[in-house]
Amino acid sequence: MSNNLLTVAYIVASALFILSLGGLSNQQTAGKGNIFGILGMAIAFVATALTLSTNSYGILASVVIPGGVIGAIVASRVAMTSMPELVAILHSFVGAAAVLVGISNYLQAPALLTPVESTIHEIEIFIGVFIGAITLSGSVIAFGKLRGIISSKSLLLPGRHLLNLAMLGGCVWFGIQFMGTAHPEGLQPLLLMSTIGCILGIHLVLAIGGADMPVVISMLNSYSGWAAAAAGFMLSNDLLIITGALVGSSGAILSYIMCKAMNRSFISVILGGFGADTNTTSSTASVLPTGDALTADVEETVEFLRNAKSVVIVPGYGMAVAQAQHAVSEIVKLLRSRGVQVRFGIHPVAGRMPGHMNVLLAEARVPYDIVLEMDEINEDFTKTDVVLVIGANDTVNPSALEDPNSAIAGMPVMEVWKAKTVVVMKRSMASGYAGVENPLFYKENTRMLFGDAKKNVDGIVAKLNQVNQEKSDILLTKQLALSNKI
Repeated sequence: MSNNLLTVAYIVASALFILSLGGLSNQQTAGKGNIFGILGMAIAFVATALTLSTNSYGILASVVIPGGVIGAIVASRVAMTSMPELVAILHSFVGAAAVLVGISNYLQAPALLTPVESTIHEIEIFIGVFIGAITLSGSVIAFGKLRGIISSKSLLLPGRHLLNLAMLGGCVWFGIQFMGTAHPEGLQPLLLMSTIGCILGIHLVLAIGGADMPVVISMLNSYSGWAAAAAGFMLSNDLLIITGALVGSSGAILSYIMCKAMNRSFISVILGGFGADTNTTSSTASVLPTGDALTADVEETVEFLRNAKSVVIVPGYGMAVAQAQHAVSEIVKLLRSRGVQVRFGIHPVAGRMPGHMNVLLAEARVPYDIVLEMDEINEDFTKTDVVLVIGANDTVNPSALEDPNSAIAGMPVMEVWKAKTVVVMKRSMASGYAGVENPLFYKENTRMLFGDAKKNVDGIVAKLNQVNQEKSDILLTKQLALSNKI
């Protein structure tokens, strides 16, 4: 393929990627957005492959075919509950690719470059490897936290900020050594910087608590984009630069929006709680809730729902774990058929990654117009008869507003306790992912419905169907009696 055709193909692919991002910004157009992205990537892959010599196709096939098969198998088997972990580990692959591309690019025979061009090229290599190293190790730690292999609590080492600054200074020092050393002796400082960068990535993510993990996912997404853009500069690939910049900037914007929604400082989160007071970030310093939690069973919950005129459902990660979204959709249909106003309230960080709950509800065919964000629904809880909380914990925790010593203090939450009745579905009274006790469970208008969310939701659906059938039978009997009298 000629360079002109390759440029045209890359421009078309870039336009499709931009259209893909635009489509993914809205639930109704998300399907088209995915299609645009797939088409753009297909065009980019085919165009790049056609630029290779025929001798390279065997090597390319030996890598692409196994990778495609593995990716297809993993994607088909992964559950929606594990999607955040999959996203995190895929980010680590991008980081690893940036590191390996940078090192291999440096080890290649030096091109005929002017001194200025050579300096710029070495800076591109160094920055690309640095960003890739942080993305690689940070994403692996995020995967471990989301998977439960590593504790979700923040690891706050004494003098951690000085430690981060020391590691950053060490990377800058090795960068100076790398730039001042002739090829290929600069490999040693480059590898040493990569090692320090990996340690820095590990420390940064370990210092971030579970409540901020959704922000971490979008932040790592941004890092992976900038790593890809850096690789594009190293390889002089315009499409890779554009794609990386799109991913990097969109991930950064999403992280900022989420931090703003959580009343968190963006800089504080990405630096592992910089500026936070370690004496007030532990849940042990908070006022622990007291009293007895009131319980309810499926029958009582159905009675609450039957007598309600307005119902709000607040889903959380527990609904994803139980795979209860389809049964929840059935509850919505049954209640709406009775004239009950049913809506969903979605917290910006519900689940383990941005948009997790929205994807689950879309999968269950829940109408988009009844799925509202926190800011749209919070003022309506005072006029709501029943709130059904399914597996959410930290996002409905009153201590975020009432306890200044709480680890989630200041984070906007779904103010469900203002409703007439709140039914919370949980397996136990255990604290949420952030490790904070929830006073909501002990409020007078709260009822705890313990057990597997899927089993309980199925029970509610069955009971509502039974009640609807009994009501239909009564109406039919009255109609038959009336017709006999006539």
